[in-house]
Amino acid sequence: MDVCVVGGCGRVGLPLGIALASRGLSVVLYDIDATAVDRVNAASMPFAEHGAAEPLAEALAAGRLRASTDPSSVGQADALIVVVGTPVDEHLNPDLGAVPRAIERGVEHLRDGQLIVLRSTVYPGVTALTERLLAGRGLDVDVAFCPERIAEGKAMTELFTLPQIVAARTPRALDRAEKLFRTLTDSIVRLEPEEAELAKLFTNTWRYLKFAAANQFWMMANDFGLDFARIRHAVTFEYPRADDLPMPGFAAGPCLLKDTMQLAAFNRNNFVLGHSAMLINEGLPLYLVSRLEDRFDLSELTVGILGMAFKGGSDDSRDSLAYKLRKILTLKARETLCTDPFVPDDRLLPLDEVLKRADLLIIAAPHPQYAELETETPLVDMWGLTGTGVRV
Repeated sequence: MDVCVVGGCGRVGLPLGIALASRGLSVVLYDIDATAVDRVNAASMPFAEHGAAEPLAEALAAGRLRASTDPSSVGQADALIVVVGTPVDEHLNPDLGAVPRAIERGVEHLRDGQLIVLRSTVYPGVTALTERLLAGRGLDVDVAFCPERIAEGKAMTELFTLPQIVAARTPRALDRAEKLFRTLTDSIVRLEPEEAELAKLFTNTWRYLKFAAANQFWMMANDFGLDFARIRHAVTFEYPRADDLPMPGFAAGPCLLKDTMQLAAFNRNNFVLGHSAMLINEGLPLYLVSRLEDRFDLSELTVGILGMAFKGGSDDSRDSLAYKLRKILTLKARETLCTDPFVPDDRLLPLDEVLKRADLLIIAAPHPQYAELETETPLVDMWGLTGTGVRV
């Protein structure tokens, strides 16, 4: 095989494997999730990813792609792409052992001459740690860090259009990694491993900071009875220096908060901007409920939460702040009902039932289905999805 993707049936690994196979490479997807492996081999996507289903089926039919739970798969390919990042542990510290543990599972099957690519976001120094681990095992391999840069739902476009950061310690490893990713794009940016590790963390943290600024501005406007959407329109209208000011909303998901915490830890927890952003973004559900308490007697109301995914148009509910909102409202409201057109969760109700039973509605994820919502029930739309203003 040309490539083995470790964690290959997940939201990062599977689109990458499909993309590489679509460009003619032979790919094996190694994953410990047997259910996901079976689904992929049956040409069924285990999650929503626009434009992935057809090339998945084509690659499987052509014999260029297969999924496996067999750890020996890691030794069957010239290049091994490890899609395992650095999570944050229960003490909110980076778990530096996640990538080494993933490699250790199959290290007995690795062989000299392979290219080992770390693909997910890692704490600065994890690439060097991986190099030492493999060298300590007596393996003569090339190690590179080539971070993923895709947005969920756009992978099958962005894998081919976004510039790819490629980083390695040696010229040979750098050349091999660049050749691999030129299969997808001709736009390559070369860095040192530690530069690339920080580049990925800076990217996600920058987005998190921008969302925090918008959310803080929204709170300010709200507290003075003003509509942030109108103010933002004035700020951004034909004014390019401010056109990246987002609308307010829940800044959540599996990456942004985690990577901001990792960057803070890297800088000896001296990251005032990052910590402030965490307080703003993570505190948004509490702020929203406090504003609603000023207007309504929540203890007498049934509140409907529309959208439980962490972002609009997605079926991914990981670290979604909609669940934090639900937890707060469970204590405050008479009853809390939740719905989502994409998220598979047996605690969720159909939209029609929520609309019928709720006295107050909150759009927690800006799914496009909610933009044209017809209801006489009071509706809270901090995203500006319905175009009726974002004042709460």
